[in-house]
Amino acid sequence: MYDWLDNARLDARIVPYVDRASNSAAALLRDPCRSIAAERRLRELRDEVGGGTVMISRQASPFSSGAIEEGLLRAAQRGVYDFDDALYLPGGGRAARIFPKSKIWRRSVSSADMVIAGNEVLAEHAESLNSSTIVIPSCVEPRDYERKNDYETRDTPRAVWIGSPSTESYLSLIAGPLLRANALHGLRLTVISAGAASFGSLDQMVDRVEWRLESFGRELAAADFGLMPLVDNEWSRGKCAYKLLQYGAAGLPMIGSPVGANREVLSRGDGLAPVSDDEWDNAIETLIGAGVKEREQRGKAAFDVVSTRYSFDAWRGTWLAAVGAN
Repeated sequence: MYDWLDNARLDARIVPYVDRASNSAAALLRDPCRSIAAERRLRELRDEVGGGTVMISRQASPFSSGAIEEGLLRAAQRGVYDFDDALYLPGGGRAARIFPKSKIWRRSVSSADMVIAGNEVLAEHAESLNSSTIVIPSCVEPRDYERKNDYETRDTPRAVWIGSPSTESYLSLIAGPLLRANALHGLRLTVISAGAASFGSLDQMVDRVEWRLESFGRELAAADFGLMPLVDNEWSRGKCAYKLLQYGAAGLPMIGSPVGANREVLSRGDGLAPVSDDEWDNAIETLIGAGVKEREQRGKAAFDVVSTRYSFDAWRGTWLAAVGAN
C-alpha cells in the first residue's frame, strides 16, 4: 500500500500501529504503553475521517475483533479494504483464537465501499460478502530493480530465494532436489531474508544475505534463477506470487510451484512449474544445463510479463479508480 501511495504520488496521512518491524502480540506486550497509545489513536481517528477516504490493509490493530476496522471504514466517506493473503482462514495459536484475523477480515470486507483483493481466489471469498470487490494483483516497480544482463553460468551455479523468516520453511519442500543439484553441479542457494534459523541439511549449500533495500536487487541479479516452492493448500492458493514478480523484475528465469497466482505468472513468464521431486530435479537441471540464449530468453519473458501485467504502470488507473482518486 505504501508503494502505491509513492508510485501514484498521492498525499496521505499514514497511520502505522506502532511503527515496528513486528506487530506480534508478544512483541507489543513488551512495551504496553505504546500499544495503549496506538489503540487510543485508532479510536480517535473515527471522529476525524468523515469526508475523506480511509484505506486499511489487512487490519488496523492486532488486538481487534474487527470493530475498529469496521468503525473506521464506515465513518469514512469512502472506505477501502485491501488484502493479499487468505485471512478468511482460521489461524492457530492462542492469540489467533482471542483476536481472530478471520473475524477482522469478515467485518472489514462487509463494511468497505470497495475491496481490493490480490488475486481471483481471494476475490471469490470477498465477493460472497461484498459485491464491490476488484482484483488488483500485487505489483512491483521494475525500475527499482537491477536487471540481470549476464546469463553465462559460472563454475558455481547459483539459485536465489527471497522472503521473510516466516516463509523460509517452504525451502524444505525441495531440499532433496536442491541437495542433489549441489552434489552434481555444486549449486549454491542465496537466501535473502531477515531470518537466522538453520536450514538443516541445506545449510551446507545456503549463503544467507540479510535483506537490505540498497542491496537486495544486486543479490537477485547475481543469481542464475529464482525459486518459489509452495505447498498446495488453501493458504498458499491465496498467495500473490510476489517472489516470482521480484525475480521477473530482475530478469531472472523462474522455477515455482504452480499454486494460486504462481500458475499464471509462470505460464506467462516462461517459468518452470514442477510439482513432484522428480520434476523439480528436471527443472533445476534444465536451467543449469541450458545455454546462455535460453536462460536469457526465459529471463526476458519473465521481465516482460512483470512489466506489462504486474507493474504499477499497468494498474495505476484501476487502482486510482478503486480508491476514488482518479
